[in-house]
Amino acid sequence: MADVEASVRDLVERDHDCTERALAQMDLRRKINLLIDEWRAAGGSDVLPDVRDRVRLRPVKAVGNPVHAIGRR
Repeated sequence: MADVEASVRDLVERDHDCTERALAQMDLRRKINLLIDEWRAAGGSDVLPDVRDRVRLRPVKAVGNPVHAIGRR
């Protein structure tokens, strides 16, 4: 899912047609919602993480990697 989202963002940033990838992203979201509904119908009651939780748990990217910079001199 994250790969599809990234490809849609990349296409939009480059001002390219993202229709096909965006439709694939929406289809994945529909499937995830169906899975969640089935899980809940089967008795699942845990609180699922939302977008804010995902962003908060995402590792922070380093600005520069000195290890790779040394090898490029």
